[in-house]
Amino acid sequence: MKKLIYIISAMSMLFMSGCGDDFLDTTNLYQKSLANYYQTPKDINEAMGGVYNALYVGSAMSNEHLMANLLSDLMLGGGGPDDKSAKNVDSFQDPNEDTYEDLWKETYNGVFRCNAIIEAASDVDFSSYFKSEQEAVDFKNQAIGEAYFMRGFLMFRAAKFFGGMPLILATDAPRDAPRASMPETFGQIMSDLHMAAETLPSTKIQNIDISQYGHANKWVAEGYIARAFLFYTGYMTNIEKTATDEIKLPDGTSIKKADVITYLEDCIDNSGFALASDFRNLWPYSYVNERAGEVVLPWAAENNLAWVGQDGPHSVNGTGNSEVMFALRYAFGDWSWAKGQSYNNRVCLYFGIRDNSMIPFGQGWGWGTIHPTLWNQWDDADPRKQGSILPMGDPEQGTQDYQPNKGDHETGFFNKKYTTLQHNGPDGVKGLFYYLYNMNNGDPMQLWAAQDFYYMRFADVLLMHSELTETATNMNKVRARAGLPAIGYSLEALKEERKHEFAFEGLRWFDLVRWGDVETGNNLYSVEVDVVNSGVPGKYSVKYRPETKGLLTIPESEIRLSNGVYEQNPGW
Repeated sequence: MKKLIYIISAMSMLFMSGCGDDFLDTTNLYQKSLANYYQTPKDINEAMGGVYNALYVGSAMSNEHLMANLLSDLMLGGGGPDDKSAKNVDSFQDPNEDTYEDLWKETYNGVFRCNAIIEAASDVDFSSYFKSEQEAVDFKNQAIGEAYFMRGFLMFRAAKFFGGMPLILATDAPRDAPRASMPETFGQIMSDLHMAAETLPSTKIQNIDISQYGHANKWVAEGYIARAFLFYTGYMTNIEKTATDEIKLPDGTSIKKADVITYLEDCIDNSGFALASDFRNLWPYSYVNERAGEVVLPWAAENNLAWVGQDGPHSVNGTGNSEVMFALRYAFGDWSWAKGQSYNNRVCLYFGIRDNSMIPFGQGWGWGTIHPTLWNQWDDADPRKQGSILPMGDPEQGTQDYQPNKGDHETGFFNKKYTTLQHNGPDGVKGLFYYLYNMNNGDPMQLWAAQDFYYMRFADVLLMHSELTETATNMNKVRARAGLPAIGYSLEALKEERKHEFAFEGLRWFDLVRWGDVETGNNLYSVEVDVVNSGVPGKYSVKYRPETKGLLTIPESEIRLSNGVYEQNPGW
């Protein structure tokens, strides 16, 4: 059974700091604290579990994947008449006070836990727990480097949505720090990612123990250096209209394009990551359930697809997944848990086909229907088209029994990468992961999507390298994997490649922002399309609001708690 490796039930008590004064002169032997914790490898591993726990957010609207896809031009709001929150995000409206509060809170929960590991682990000698001094050094470097990466990652995740963030870089730092500027915020983000890349061990992915799969490593840090650099320099140049080609770090040094290219080339040459043989094999719809004597999707069998799984290069099916570099790992959930459904991938539920249950596709809430222009403009020769978009009423795709008029913004297309999958196995029709992982829970429809969310794939490293070097070699590697001919480099060609390679993976919105294409009209927002709203035909288009500068609202509760230190983002 798949383990949810990052959920540590006792973590909530580990990160509570005292009031600042020592009221007793005896050591508390019964509770863990900042003073007596982080002394052993077991302590560090448990504490790191608490860091990763901050990736899971309680509110659906604080889920990065949901928000970024609804904000993009490739998806419409969808849902039913009562799903106003999805429609608000899609139309750049926010009539509520704390729509994204959980993202803000979990950012600083994770940052505090990273600070605690960085401060404590730096002073501990772990040599007595290992057979050799080198093993102890590697463990310490992994722990500290991983904490630096996760602090930078969490801040980057938030800053992409909110802009400048308060920089709280120590466990005893004041909690009322003002929001830093975008240059200051990204300077600190890049400093953390740079420290991680320089500290983490240079271990090929194939040589990393399977128990560590899903943890950050040197190569992920190098990839995120590029992603943060491209977002920040693009944002400042195209949105703030203050052109820049570097990120200045707090110590006075800078990260420039040449530095980023060097990091990417190190990742490409030495990490061991590689493209999957077939783009479609990355997604669980390509799984063929031979154990039950029935294929999940006939189209997948006809195309000889074989899912590479979610367990890295160590997958039990023998092929392994060497393309996914960093993922949010999901498993089962339980309504009684503190974050309940959060440990299950709700993206599949929310983006699933509304009120339709067809094997192999299960029902969902019908959010994020697909802009039909994407389908119409996408070359049929590109296998990623049908590998990404699921057309309704198509027997080849198993959707011939689709019943329309169940939701809003129906276009006849849903995403295929992240959607509810089900199988008619020995126990009847249940979620695919019920059979894969022997899952058992009381509400299968809402808790059976254990599909990981891919934060970064190796294809992104290749395409970022092409973009930064303005060369076509690595872009054409991605195209060759899709069976497409080589082409010359241009920024427009690169943009098209990213749109097709990463559709519905949560990257398109940030690409549009950093390129300035949200403002130039080089998008699908204003393209009016035919939709059906709960059985009633209509027209739909979205108008982007440039006054927001591509940012979301700061939670109003946080603004009030700051006593006026925080100001709301422009346009809101």
